[in-house]
Amino acid sequence: MPRAISKTSRRGKKDSRRGRKPNGRLRAIRRIIVRTIAGGVLFISLLILALRWLPAPTSAFMMTRHAENLSSPPARPLDYQWVSGRRIPAHMALAVVAAEDQNFPHHWGFDLKAIGQAVRHNRQGRSIRGASTISQQVAKNLFLWSGRGYGRKALEAGLTVCIELLWPKERILEMYLNIAEFGDNIYGVNAAARRFFGKKPEALTRHESAVLAAVLPSPRRLSAANPSPYVLRRAAWIQRQMHQLGPEYVEWP
Repeated sequence: MPRAISKTSRRGKKDSRRGRKPNGRLRAIRRIIVRTIAGGVLFISLLILALRWLPAPTSAFMMTRHAENLSSPPARPLDYQWVSGRRIPAHMALAVVAAEDQNFPHHWGFDLKAIGQAVRHNRQGRSIRGASTISQQVAKNLFLWSGRGYGRKALEAGLTVCIELLWPKERILEMYLNIAEFGDNIYGVNAAARRFFGKKPEALTRHESAVLAAVLPSPRRLSAANPSPYVLRRAAWIQRQMHQLGPEYVEWP
């Protein structure tokens, strides 16, 4: 004879099912989050892979600066014209490596020695010194917003690793030379050569290349068109570094 099921046991099963529902919702939310993150990582990876061959139409940094200009009239036009690395002289590529990241050919996106030196320098209470490599600058200028938060730094690190894995060094440097800011709303060697020296990028001299590299730390404050004594001293130092590194230090098309 079948055993009768008590009301208490039926109530207990209903309560247990109610207790499992929130866990089911949490699992569904977790799946959505994981799939969203995985989809974002896949999209960015495919975008980075495509940019190994395609010119960058713009960058996150350019769009941010352009929005700032539009919000504070008179707006200055954005000057950006992509140019192939074959039209950029090798001494221009060497100049930015000498100025910004002399270990660029050897590291995998992060210069641990430079990071350690920057930490010691900043702890001594002197002016803040950065330690971003050219690869890191490409990652943050191309994809990220301005800021110093830990979340943004983590994204920058991940993007840097991805770029180093998917692009050859020549492509990273070519991208940097095209999207770096050389003056107020002036981006890339092509625009800088025409605006500051009235010539095509392939006609840049070693001195002009060094002057352009000299303004990179602060292109809105320093001028390549009317270089200050500081810019000229820095350009002379960059030329000495270029001579010490040698013309074969950077592989270039």
